[in-house]
Amino acid sequence: MTTTLLTEDQQALVETTLDFAQDHLAPHALDWDRDKYFPVDVLRKAAGLGLGGVYVREESGGSGLSRTDGVLVFETLASGCPSIAGYLSIHNMVAWMIDRYGDDTQRDRWLPRLCAMDDLASYCLTEPGAGSDAAALSTRAVRDGDDYVLTGVKQFISGAGAAQLYVVMARTGGDGAGGVSAFVVDKDDSGISFGPNERKMGWNAQPTRQVVLDAVRLPADRLLGREGDGFRIAMNGLNGGRLGIAACSLGGARSALDRSLAHLADREAFGRRLLDAQALRFRLADMATELAAARALVQQAARALDAGDPQAPYLCAMAKRFATDTGYSVADRALQLHGGYGYLSEYGIEKIVRDLRVHQILEGTNEIMRVIVARGLTEAFG
Repeated sequence: MTTTLLTEDQQALVETTLDFAQDHLAPHALDWDRDKYFPVDVLRKAAGLGLGGVYVREESGGSGLSRTDGVLVFETLASGCPSIAGYLSIHNMVAWMIDRYGDDTQRDRWLPRLCAMDDLASYCLTEPGAGSDAAALSTRAVRDGDDYVLTGVKQFISGAGAAQLYVVMARTGGDGAGGVSAFVVDKDDSGISFGPNERKMGWNAQPTRQVVLDAVRLPADRLLGREGDGFRIAMNGLNGGRLGIAACSLGGARSALDRSLAHLADREAFGRRLLDAQALRFRLADMATELAAARALVQQAARALDAGDPQAPYLCAMAKRFATDTGYSVADRALQLHGGYGYLSEYGIEKIVRDLRVHQILEGTNEIMRVIVARGLTEAFG
């Protein structure tokens, strides 16, 4: 990452985060992936650096950083382990949603423990029958006196089972986006349970489970925002979440590129270093150029989100689509540059490829990102 255009504070932020990634993530990433181990102790060390509440206001225990700062953080973390960086992005998305849409009592109740990562958080929107069409979700929250009773199943929930808090989107009204509300569910609430840890291609260092809500009774103070605000809350959360995942793709791919440079400098064929072959240098040049272009788009979208630009949702969708496609492509080419060694687990490249592949799916598939961008381009024409 080029740091010459960063402020002094941002350079210090990157350096501190890089030290953490190199000391606490990178040395263990392959073992965590192999053992499917979720390093909660390491997440709490990250929280000690302020990474448990990156966007949460300081008076609530957070770091109060901008989205422009945040994409630097998550790119740098992902250079150590994209899976752990990805979970941290999701946890921070949930913490921001509570900070932004919760009342004073809710912020005081939940945010200090979330920022310290004494409690972990998960985001519950996707369902077995409602993935890309999130407004069609069927989980219901029925008002019963002073309570709500939630029933339904959420699918592909990162951190499920290990997390203490779950921001759950459930239907309180009629069909469509306007009938959705957001609730904070606690792991200790009666009626919540979890499916088995999914066996996945990548992101093995964090659990992914169903969240099953069987008549979970919540007091009305668990409603986040107002009834009917849930879909808007969910989508606004995803604007920032998409930037986080885009940045994680950049960090993982940058690590793969750096490893390729070192590998080609160390290997010889036909009497000379592979790094001296012009064809391979051109491949590296293309990879570096594409990452730089993706980074510029991610940072542009982050600045737009910080500024409250009405075009920010479209820019976030563009950035997510382009950066995750680019990141996966660069990592895949890095594997090829390693030859047979790239296919071996011990070199770490194949793990990066597996981890980055899901970034093209989560936080809204890249097909849906194209829908969002196209809608922004064409809505003026009716």
